[in-house]
Amino acid sequence: MPGGQMLIEEPVRLASVLAPSKEKYFPSLTKIVGTLGPKSRSVETIEACLVAGMSVARFDFSWLNAEYHQETLENLRTAVNNVKKLCAVMLDTVGPELQVCNTSGNPIELNADNHVIITPDLSKVPSAEVLPINYTDLAKAVKKGDTIFVGQYLFTGSETTSVWLEVLETIDQDVKCLVKNSATLAGSIFSMHASQVQINLPTLTSADKQVISTWGLHNNVDLVSLSYTRHAEDVRELRAFLKTQNLLETQIYAKVENIEGLEHFDEILQEADGIILSRGNLGIDLPPEKVFYFQKSAISKCNMAGKPAIITRVVDSMTDNLRPTRAEATDVANAVLDGTDGILLGAETLRGLYPVDTIRTVGKICSEAEGAYNQSLQFKRIVQHAGEPMSHAESVASSAVRAAVKVKAAVIVVFTSSGRAARLIAKYRPPMPVLAVMFPSQKTEPLNSSSFGLHSILNSCVQARQSLAVRGIYPILANPSSAGAVSPDEESGLKLALNYGRSVGIIKPYDRAVVFQKISDSAVVKIIEYEDS
Repeated sequence: MPGGQMLIEEPVRLASVLAPSKEKYFPSLTKIVGTLGPKSRSVETIEACLVAGMSVARFDFSWLNAEYHQETLENLRTAVNNVKKLCAVMLDTVGPELQVCNTSGNPIELNADNHVIITPDLSKVPSAEVLPINYTDLAKAVKKGDTIFVGQYLFTGSETTSVWLEVLETIDQDVKCLVKNSATLAGSIFSMHASQVQINLPTLTSADKQVISTWGLHNNVDLVSLSYTRHAEDVRELRAFLKTQNLLETQIYAKVENIEGLEHFDEILQEADGIILSRGNLGIDLPPEKVFYFQKSAISKCNMAGKPAIITRVVDSMTDNLRPTRAEATDVANAVLDGTDGILLGAETLRGLYPVDTIRTVGKICSEAEGAYNQSLQFKRIVQHAGEPMSHAESVASSAVRAAVKVKAAVIVVFTSSGRAARLIAKYRPPMPVLAVMFPSQKTEPLNSSSFGLHSILNSCVQARQSLAVRGIYPILANPSSAGAVSPDEESGLKLALNYGRSVGIIKPYDRAVVFQKISDSAVVKIIEYEDS
């Protein structure tokens, strides 16, 4: 099965393991998505997260309101300007999530072998005997023997704060369950997930539409994570809704997190701009021994399609600890070897004690794993999948990557107006960064290059921010060479890219760079040697 291949097939020398890791001033090729919340929303903390390697900021609307998230976003904008680092904004919808609202806020202790009733009667006070939920048809959806999970913070795997229930019987609209493990549920909201059970609720809820049409539109969000995507039609429905809100550039990342989405994965992948593999929920729907099959298969399909894949739930223990477990560190590395584009951190940065350290640690693991990634093998697989005769675009993009590998280039520089050329090159998984010099077209937002320099210009372009979710791409937005310019100014764009590369430590004198430029209907690939001026 594709994925998880290392460059070094023979046993790794002990000396290379014991040698200290190389200090890198540039982030890993693998992108890091950080969820901003109570422990990570101050300007100072966000600045530190950006410096540590966060490329995308996720706003989870299953918690708190739009006003709270707006304050956090304003802090993000301040931090971006302060540290001169670009960051994409991802709006994460709630979707058809089942929730228990603990209105009293008191901890609920559930003991193994006891019984508990799940009811849609929201007038009931949550207790060890009854759990009211926001869904009236659960009794119609489940059957005797089904498994139901209830926990805080979405499936951290900690059995002291989450409980497994077994359905015993249904009584009208109520579901009687056997408590399988002792646990204490604490907090105001508990998430509920019924394993391999179809929930008859819309994927894009009215509440989601309200958030997108207000907060999303006001902030012109770069990415929308569509929670609980189950069918390709879910993606099409969201795209149509975004169009009605004039959010034409906003990209959709389908969040696949249950068996229904898994069954329709190929169709979903075709419609979505990217995929988020929500392993928390999938780890409940699938037997533990099957989870890795899904991860490797899904990431491979995304790689072949040239669409970014992001995985979740990698270092849960760092929510409360400064270091990940050995299994978690290995898990992150294996995800990189499988070909993931990004790692999404949820509770670890939302409410974790060490959000900055978590981002930094995950980034270091990713960088180390990238050094062992078998790019040659993956390149051949993608070329083979593209088939023959290969399209002109695929041919030139793959040739640019092949040339960069052959000459050991430090970077690939791409001139583009939409980011598509850079994404196509990134599809072939180059082992070096792709510096995407993005020349704004007539449709791009107005620029004001004098405000905050290069990074202020970057901040004005949705396409540039969106590319920060794709492995290896780092965008640089350039001014047109003149008003109404049709073609980019190659000389100024190349100088901009090389100066940026030098400033972040990825290019030094006499390094080589491969330059990719589209001219009319043709594309040109050339190799240059950088000379410090």
